[in-house]
Amino acid sequence: MSLAQARLVLVDDHQMFLDGLELILSSQPDFKIVGTARNGWEALSLIEEQKPDVVLTDLNMPEMDGLELVKLLKQKLPDIKVLVLSMMNDKETVSSIMDVEAEGFILKNSNKADLVKAVKAVHAGDTYYSNEILNIMLSRYQRRVKQEVAKQLLTERELEILQLVAEEMTSEKIAEKLFISPRTVETHRKNILAKTNSNTLIGLIKYAVKNELINFPF
Repeated sequence: MSLAQARLVLVDDHQMFLDGLELILSSQPDFKIVGTARNGWEALSLIEEQKPDVVLTDLNMPEMDGLELVKLLKQKLPDIKVLVLSMMNDKETVSSIMDVEAEGFILKNSNKADLVKAVKAVHAGDTYYSNEILNIMLSRYQRRVKQEVAKQLLTERELEILQLVAEEMTSEKIAEKLFISPRTVETHRKNILAKTNSNTLIGLIKYAVKNELINFPF
């Protein structure tokens, strides 16, 4: 049993891209374009009126960007599926799109077949993230796992001392701040070096930065 024709709303502030998107998708018998918009506010009004099945939206737009649009849609019209199209593929952008729970994300340089496949998947209730985006998501997950493993190597006290060492505090100053003896601080520092397989302070800081164990005060 096939799904009914998918009703789509397209949102992008670049008219040329919007026209091209409409041309590609309107040629598909499974899709029906019920409206287009150039910014988030215009899109929201159109979507509330038309109640489409799927919204395809860019991220960078005037007045209201794509992320804010997705957030509002998830609050007001949670049954409507969202497919994000963007040229931005950095980890922060991918994380933001995942956080707002968009059903799909593909890059604007994807080919026609991938676009059609993505829209059909999202309309069917599945999620669709392009291979490049999946690789970024996997990298993000692997980094989190490594970070958690690194954190588990050290006790809360050792993590606390590691942070203060990164802030260039001496053992005496650390001892004073934490109300422990300098000798105890030195013991913790030796344990931290051993657990992280670091031979020097520089090596330790590199390990801490790589695994995001410290926050710099600047």
